[in-house]
Amino acid sequence: MTQFITIAVDGPAASGKGTLARRLAEQFHLFYLDSGAVYRAVAKRILDLEKNPDNPEDALSAALYVRDHLTSEMIADPAIRSDSVADATSRSSRFPAVREIITGILQFYTNHPPVNQHHKPFQGSILDGRDIGTVVCPNANVKLFITASPQIRAERRFKELSARGIVTTYETVLQDMLDRDARDNGREVSPSKPAPDAVHFDTSHMDSDHVFEKAVELIRQKLS
Repeated sequence: MTQFITIAVDGPAASGKGTLARRLAEQFHLFYLDSGAVYRAVAKRILDLEKNPDNPEDALSAALYVRDHLTSEMIADPAIRSDSVADATSRSSRFPAVREIITGILQFYTNHPPVNQHHKPFQGSILDGRDIGTVVCPNANVKLFITASPQIRAERRFKELSARGIVTTYETVLQDMLDRDARDNGREVSPSKPAPDAVHFDTSHMDSDHVFEKAVELIRQKLS
């Protein structure tokens, strides 16, 4: 594989898309960008300033700040993975102006990936999110849509939170996930949905290794 390629990986929360995208990035020597982390950075900025994620002006101000100050440390901050930030992300990311700003950031890094840690150019980019294949990278060489049942995804997230020492219940996690799915799928701008030409993977009853192997096989077929 010598051509510069772009791979889009979309899907709902806890579907396994992030794990898959990171493994594919290593396999194919691609720059990886988690679009959700950028949106989470916006939400964290809102909460840090004690602003309202449901206020479009507060959300826009935070998005402009992230655009002008984005660093790898900002999107790698463990604090952006908290439940409060996740909830604020779902709320603040529904505003068209915010999505336009973040889409611009994502498109820039897709087309101009930074030099990697070995100081060698990447062979392309892979992004995961909700609207990568439909809005951010509509011309991606390969589009994947990763999903799983809400119950399975809630179970995965509940185990993850419990392992981190966060006290909650499966029922609470499931309801939060259903609410978030409704917001993401019901947005007027860039709703979460698969691209018409995306290949679907239902990971409800597939382990991560199996999903990875099938994805690698598919990508090689499409790029051959």
